[in-house]
Amino acid sequence: MAGTRKKTTDDPLAPVTLAVGQEELLLERAVREVVAAARESDADTDVRELAAADLQPGTLAELTSPSLFAERKVVAVHNSHDLSAESVKDVKAYLGAPAEEITLVLLHAGGAKGKGLLDAARKAGAREVACAKLTKPADRLAFVRGEFRGLGRSATPEAAQALVDAVGSDLRELSSACNQLVADIEGTIDEAVVARYYTGRAEASGFTVADRAVEGRAAEALETLRWAMATGVAPVLITSALAQGVRGIGKLASAPRGMRPGDLARELGMPPWKIDRIRQQMRGWSADGVSTALRAVAAADDAVKGAGDDPEYALEQAVIAVARAARSR
Repeated sequence: MAGTRKKTTDDPLAPVTLAVGQEELLLERAVREVVAAARESDADTDVRELAAADLQPGTLAELTSPSLFAERKVVAVHNSHDLSAESVKDVKAYLGAPAEEITLVLLHAGGAKGKGLLDAARKAGAREVACAKLTKPADRLAFVRGEFRGLGRSATPEAAQALVDAVGSDLRELSSACNQLVADIEGTIDEAVVARYYTGRAEASGFTVADRAVEGRAAEALETLRWAMATGVAPVLITSALAQGVRGIGKLASAPRGMRPGDLARELGMPPWKIDRIRQQMRGWSADGVSTALRAVAAADDAVKGAGDDPEYALEQAVIAVARAARSR
């Protein structure tokens, strides 16, 4: 009957996957899950990831046209709520007759903007993945438990709660912490292990190091970094915080001018207080500075995960690079 909603599926290789929400980590995982399933089916799968601005009228038809070699393809469109009206028409038409061996992934913030596309994808029976921000403590606790289960390890309820209390609400940090504990600890992870790793975190967290660095306060950032390392903060949590700090500056710098604070907060997926803090921190930054800092943090992240011989030195160099970039304007 006209207007009915098609039945959805949990198959990652469904013709269309709709990832809805503003949690970057979950959005990235939604894409990775589809890509992994596609490459398991066909190792030569072609993966195309596009920003909304890259999907011009006619682009989708070109990307989804039959291939001479009939290869599998994944096309992921980030921020699909920002698509132009013409491109939305193309996507809606495609939803009615998706191509074989092609999986389209639409990443959508889930708000009122672009709601027509969201409704059309749901009506067409798109597989939907929830990627909303986890704002409730119970949801973050469930996330941590799920991380440990996914890594094939067990953690006591007290340990999971202690980790959430110590690390905070950022899912990237929580995920990194789970991975770090699993890599370092054998057997069940308990509250004592978490306490040993995160003693002193409130005074010298990765976020404190990042705040000092993005503000250009190199000496203070280095002092805080050394205290954090001495009190057991995992290096991967520090690189994660640095990356988040620099990405936040890049996001705010590229945001449309003149938006109301509430609209800007929803657009960037940040609370208003955080936007106010980043606005103060970004005064000395340039676009080149953001790029340079992200490269330095990425190099340090590789080093602390095994690619380098001296993780502490790599972190110091990253902090110095970020602090210099904070004065690049």
